[in-house]
Amino acid sequence: RPWDSSLWVTSDDRVRGGASQSHLSVINPEKARFYGHLDTQTLGGAGFASQHSLGVLDWDLSGYEGIVIAVAEADGKRYALTLKDEIPPKRGDGREEAGISWEAEFTVSQGRSDYDLKTVFLPWSAFKPTYRGRPKPDAKPLDLSNVKRVGLMMRSFFGDQEGDFSIEIHAIAARREIEEEEEEEEEADDPKAAAVEAAALKKPQTRRSWLRRLLCGLI
Repeated sequence: RPWDSSLWVTSDDRVRGGASQSHLSVINPEKARFYGHLDTQTLGGAGFASQHSLGVLDWDLSGYEGIVIAVAEADGKRYALTLKDEIPPKRGDGREEAGISWEAEFTVSQGRSDYDLKTVFLPWSAFKPTYRGRPKPDAKPLDLSNVKRVGLMMRSFFGDQEGDFSIEIHAIAARREIEEEEEEEEEADDPKAAAVEAAALKKPQTRRSWLRRLLCGLI
């Protein structure tokens, strides 16, 4: 579906007294820019700036292999894609309590590529449980059949990076391989199915890599 900034919520370290700030702006229906400023001085080396999906998604991604991110322009910095299968309850002041997030880190080389998009594949094994930015090895496995939130995060990784950041994203999609026969059946059932071929991720002719669009249009 097209990008829509009203479906994203800001979650920066200002909720903990920090000074970082993030934005998600729609450039056009097929492209959005996640940008802002990461401050690490206020919180003594820590800091984060993020945007996450509004409400509860209830995505079933159990039949997929991971997430593909198609990027039009990047700054070479280290980002994280986050997933949640549980939404933390709210505190008395209306803010959410801290909860477990599943983070997969990714970096895209600096530069712009409007016509030849750069793609990053994040298999489920790349998503690690964290609590307040630190590893949470005793967390129960991620429930892929009930993903409730997705987010984009820029954080300091405890002092490793800071300052302005910007990345333009064309699409975020779930990827899976299907047999040719299954592909034909899906096309017959729904000619407008929210699954599209990833041309940049070619597989042997007997199998194809397909994507389920989650946040934006065709790759």
